Amino acid sequence: MTIRVVVADDQALVRAGLCGIVETAPDLTVVGEAGTGIQAVELARQRRPDVVLMDVRMPDMDGLEATRLITAGSPGVSDVRVLILTTFDLDEYVYGALRRGASGFLLKDTPPLELLAAIRVIAAGDALLGPGITRRLIGEFAARPATSPPPAADLLKAITKREREVLTLVAEGLSNTEIAERLHIGPGTAKSHVGHLLTKLDARDRVQLVILAYRTGLVTAA
Repeated sequence: MTIRVVVADDQALVRAGLCGIVETAPDLTVVGEAGTGIQAVELARQRRPDVVLMDVRMPDMDGLEATRLITAGSPGVSDVRVLILTTFDLDEYVYGALRRGASGFLLKDTPPLELLAAIRVIAAGDALLGPGITRRLIGEFAARPATSPPPAADLLKAITKREREVLTLVAEGLSNTEIAERLHIGPGTAKSHVGHLLTKLDARDRVQLVILAYRTGLVTAA
């Protein structure tokens, strides 16, 4: 299946470069380009892509608000995933993006092949991006005060002991294959456990599972 991508960036040259990279992959295709956050939301609703590559700082509406609107469960876009493009000095934006439902984030200087792999990962909802960076940012994010009350630890009563183990490893940034190796189970079994966690905890994707693991106290930031 072809993964449909919308590229949102206010810089025409950057946008063109990202589109060119995406189109080099036979399993990916660009279905729209946006220069503002408003355009990104409109394209997400019109084209229903699998993934939106979202810049943070754009005119009219920034990438954070656009992400919130796309991931808020609006008709036609509830399944659209957002991959934030950021730089190290934009950590504050990343925290905001995660709170607004982004499925992952990537540094703008990421090599093209890693960008393509990241899009596939986000589209599949299969693993977190850049485990080292993810752990650092998620850890700091989880340790910060939230604007809404944290989920109750009782929420975890709905999951089994094995699912708790899997959730802990997801929070460490491990992929399904790595989880399978750590727990000595098959990759398919690991994937099933993650799927059960998404359903039982009403989580959109693995990023939300990680945040939930921290916020409920199952794991703590180092």
